[in-house]
Amino acid sequence: MARLAIDPVTRVSGHLRVEVDVSGGQVQDAWVSGTMYRGIERILEGRDPRDAWLMAQRICGTCGTAHARASVEAVEQALGSRIPTNARLIRNLLAGVQLVVDHAAAFYQRQALDWVDFADGLTADPAATAALAGSMGGTGSASYFRAVRDRLDREFSSGQPGPFANGYWGHGAYRLAPELDLLVLAHYVEALDWRRRMMRVHTYFGGKSPHPQAFVVGGMAVAPPWRGPTRPVSGEHLWSLGREVSPTLSADGLSGIASLLDQLEEFVTSVYLPDALAIARAYRDWSGFGSGIGHYLAFGAFPEDGSARPVLLAPRGRVMDRDVTSLVQVGQSGVAETVAHAWYGDEGSSLRHPADGRTEPRYTGPRPPFATLSGSDRYSWVKAPRYEDDPMEVGPLARLLVGQAADPNAATPALGVAASALGGASALFGTLGRIVAGAVEAQVVAARLHGWLEALKANLATGDLAVVDVATWDPGSWPHRAEGASLSESARGALGHWVSIAGGRIERYQVVDASTWNASPRDGRGRRGALEEALVGTPVADLDRPVEVLRTIHSFDPCLACGVH
Repeated sequence: MARLAIDPVTRVSGHLRVEVDVSGGQVQDAWVSGTMYRGIERILEGRDPRDAWLMAQRICGTCGTAHARASVEAVEQALGSRIPTNARLIRNLLAGVQLVVDHAAAFYQRQALDWVDFADGLTADPAATAALAGSMGGTGSASYFRAVRDRLDREFSSGQPGPFANGYWGHGAYRLAPELDLLVLAHYVEALDWRRRMMRVHTYFGGKSPHPQAFVVGGMAVAPPWRGPTRPVSGEHLWSLGREVSPTLSADGLSGIASLLDQLEEFVTSVYLPDALAIARAYRDWSGFGSGIGHYLAFGAFPEDGSARPVLLAPRGRVMDRDVTSLVQVGQSGVAETVAHAWYGDEGSSLRHPADGRTEPRYTGPRPPFATLSGSDRYSWVKAPRYEDDPMEVGPLARLLVGQAADPNAATPALGVAASALGGASALFGTLGRIVAGAVEAQVVAARLHGWLEALKANLATGDLAVVDVATWDPGSWPHRAEGASLSESARGALGHWVSIAGGRIERYQVVDASTWNASPRDGRGRRGALEEALVGTPVADLDRPVEVLRTIHSFDPCLACGVH
């Protein structure tokens, strides 16, 4: 038995250490550790609940919009706020763009190099690469791919290869043709600029990205169009009588956003999804690896109406034991966490609901640098969430499977695309299934964004300009005590925020993030979390170059900044 430690795991957000025991060429056991304490839940205590989202979104520089939305929704539930339709549509647009961009960034910047041999791509024939791109529905001339290849070769040979340093190039686990390697590498570079341009949607609605500033308890702080009499104004975005003065919600502003959504959908359809499917087809023998615990949870996202129980584009529920024919309902009362194997206060192995949760750091592990964590009783700053005492996997694959269980007619086309690429539906339950599910979901959400934008434009055109409800803004109208919760989704999976308010101030605040679920340590009964369980059985051909282990880790796109929050 050989013990392998990867610390830090790169191409993830936050600080992650993974240890595995390897015997017979495969992983026999695994330990996943978040190694940096954050403490933002403690920072929120005593604050004005209307300010909570500003700090909660600082949990992460990638998932900040999801945390901002979850935070305001938890406070809104506590105070009884009902947001206007326009605010709901704007929130869907922000969340939808964030999800699509995050999935693409996860694939190109964090997952692709586990499957693409960078050095092999530098040997590719540019003309053959251009032909391959055309056969996959994409574009690019031989001269373009030659320029990309030469640029990457210069960077790699410069002594400062950046993200391409220390790769396991030439490893026997790589098997793409050089031309497909070069094609995905070219799109890797394109995705960087595409991501920058797409996040302009966040700056238009929220003033900046990351961490847009437009959320507010009761709606969105986006100025509605003004059509009043002429007034003395100045600035390039302000017009005279009869013209709108809002740069975002004006006809020109919304037209600009529509153009960005066109570009977003085009990239997903013609570049991202074909690349993900091509890699899945090339590595079909990997379909049996990384299957994990087989329980999938989704809190649901993208409300299509303003009711208390809205129709959701991404449904809510559970799939247990990989049975996609049966949807199990979920609610916030089923969530609980244990710190039996985490560095927090001594609560034994008990499960505690987040509304009663505590964040009391108590490090009892070895002093770094350390040889191993696997023999330690407590080994992570991540708590262990459970749903009705069961460990769960969350993320795009979970949402896809829950969607199938909730409405097979609506979900089957997307599920069929993923299953076909992998060689069968059973192959979805694994490492490649998570990666393909992200690409398929990105296409579904990208196609829906225009509908939300058109609905927003129609409301504004008919004079419905409301974007915020301030009825509950006055603390004098609040009850002395109030509690609220938000169950939603980030790109990485199920996300919950819980807030307790007393005397107009936050008394307790708790977050259970997607990476808290997936990067969970063992619970009080010794059961592994989703990532730990998925690593068991992973092949390892070379202990000094464990690219196979990284494949399964990165398929979850873990964010330990969020997981520890």
